[in-house]
Amino acid sequence: MSQKSAGPEILKMIELIAKLPGLGPRSARRAALHLLKRRDQLLLPLAAALSEAGHKIERCNTCGNFDTLQPCAVCQSTSRDESVICVVEDVPDLWALERASAFRGRYHVLGGVLSPLDGVEPEDLTIGMLVDRIRQGEIREVIFALSATLDGQITVDYVKEQLEDFDITITRLAQGVPHGGELDHLDEGTLAAAMRSRR
Repeated sequence: MSQKSAGPEILKMIELIAKLPGLGPRSARRAALHLLKRRDQLLLPLAAALSEAGHKIERCNTCGNFDTLQPCAVCQSTSRDESVICVVEDVPDLWALERASAFRGRYHVLGGVLSPLDGVEPEDLTIGMLVDRIRQGEIREVIFALSATLDGQITVDYVKEQLEDFDITITRLAQGVPHGGELDHLDEGTLAAAMRSRR
């Protein structure tokens, strides 16, 4: 979009929207126009909500979730099993497990996975915080719910080494054939994981 067709405020808005995942310059222009056409119903309330979120929402000092509370609502809940921690890569994974109502324990967000090629080292993640939580002695099980990728497996292996001195059970999510999946559409790695995780 040229300088002549839009002012600097609109260009800045498009530039920022384009930085969101899954949006390029064209999608950002469409989104910006949609917001501008619905200024009172959408643009101004969204701007107010984003401003409020920017000032009030922060990472939980205990698990790494996003919330306005410190510690977050999940960590404060008295209905959860405090002896089990589910380790996830990032906040969207925590939210996915919560949507599925699949887990009623505590969480720990690593903030990513180890990736030597991308320069992500152990000190870049919250592995030390996880070890400190377990050192307090109330945890009996750690569940790894990381992506079934090479970097995810490297991360699980590394963290397991850090936890080997503790008297805890270490498990990980089963991997393999998705419900309704057809075998001839799956890659060899998924089929091998399914065979190893059979029950």
